[in-house]
Amino acid sequence: MKRLSLLALLLVAAPFAQAQEQRIGYVDSEYIFSKLPAYTTVQQTLERQAQTWQREVEDKQQEVDGLFRDYQARELLYTQQERQQRREEIVAAEREVEAMRTRYFGPEGELYRQQETLMRPIQELLLTTIDDIATREEYTYIFDKSGDFLFLYADEREDLSDEVLRELGVDVEVPNN
Repeated sequence: MKRLSLLALLLVAAPFAQAQEQRIGYVDSEYIFSKLPAYTTVQQTLERQAQTWQREVEDKQQEVDGLFRDYQARELLYTQQERQQRREEIVAAEREVEAMRTRYFGPEGELYRQQETLMRPIQELLLTTIDDIATREEYTYIFDKSGDFLFLYADEREDLSDEVLRELGVDVEVPNN
């Protein structure tokens, strides 16, 4: 009977023992990225490129606006055929501006592609570093609190963000406790 009781106790206690062995940590990738010089450089590069493209789109839009103002000022002087031709030119120029805007800033646009190309090595380095820490320190799960994952509670002692930064070679101030 004692053996049966001991076996029952072990079977009941086993899941609790396993649950206690799991280590769960989290990182704040937005915080980590904000501290990485390479990320800041990429962000600045992308911002400069976006501003250049934005100016290009705005210049083209001003040309279209000029065509429209010119059309309005001379509309009464044009024949019906000339009016139609000028309107078609304006509409074509508007489409060109919209195509340019989409080419640069659309969901599959140049800015998106450049961001993906420039950010991928940084993201891969971050994931590799997190994987190394998780393996070395035997974490079962590591979550990113800056994503869509909702934290109702997060113990600051389990925040691995500064450890990831240190492993990436970034100096991190140690908070005074």
